[in-house]
Amino acid sequence: MRAHLSRGLRVLTLGAVLAVSLVLVPDSAVHTREVELVKVERAGAVDVDPKVVWILAIGSDMRPGEDMLRTRADAIQLVGMNTRTGAATSIGIPRDSWVPIPGFGSNRVNAALTFGGPQLMGETVADLVGVQPDYVFVTRFPFFENMVDDIGGITVDNPFYFYDENLKPRGFKAGRVKLNGYDAMAFARIRKTLPSGDFGRSANQQRVLRGIHSTVRARAAEPGFIERGVHSVLQHMHTDLAPAELFRLGQAVAAVDPAKVSTCVVQGSIGNVGSASVVLPDVATARRYGNDARQDATIDRC
Repeated sequence: MRAHLSRGLRVLTLGAVLAVSLVLVPDSAVHTREVELVKVERAGAVDVDPKVVWILAIGSDMRPGEDMLRTRADAIQLVGMNTRTGAATSIGIPRDSWVPIPGFGSNRVNAALTFGGPQLMGETVADLVGVQPDYVFVTRFPFFENMVDDIGGITVDNPFYFYDENLKPRGFKAGRVKLNGYDAMAFARIRKTLPSGDFGRSANQQRVLRGIHSTVRARAAEPGFIERGVHSVLQHMHTDLAPAELFRLGQAVAAVDPAKVSTCVVQGSIGNVGSASVVLPDVATARRYGNDARQDATIDRC
């Protein structure tokens, strides 16, 4: 019985902190809301497969004194997990993508969080990709940095050297790169010096998420590693999910096979709306990604 409970606790922990992030942070005397996991009210016309769980993962560009759920999103990844096969996919959406936002006309996709919180953000992404998330997961970048440090850092495969004079003046070398919390944040946020700009940043965010997933899987069997995560997550996460739903997410996380993970970024062109420079997303390609992944959380080609 004790072994069974331990396995269940581990699965619950992984689910509670989200498939793509698996948040583990140090204990703190000050308990703040750093993570939000929200169930999305599903539109009846949206076609989904019950064996695939969809989570919209968002990095909030929150400043001190602002509401994490009503600030512009900086990182946007739609993640699907197949609970039967262990396949998973992440569809990256550049934050400056100019899209229709229900009830608010057209704007950058990340503005949907400001206008209507997680629910509107989920609806906006669903209109673009054709797949509505079951849940929206929102966190802050300082919390993300703490999480990466707490799990001992991550390793990513970086395709080419890049830098940022403010965030990372010495840059990131090409090849296998070890990242601490700050470096993982910088790696995921730098845009201006990347050859493909916003699209490259979204791809780098996916590389970071792969690194987190790999590190947590590698360390999950260490005594106390998962249990410390349970304690910390309960302190910092707010959710409207019942324990049974958290357990369902945990099952989805536990089933993910790193060899069956596919990642694609919605492509497009750079354009201008008034005086603003924006990304004009290729809606047809975004819908193809959604159509490919809807039934099995797999995209064969980007």
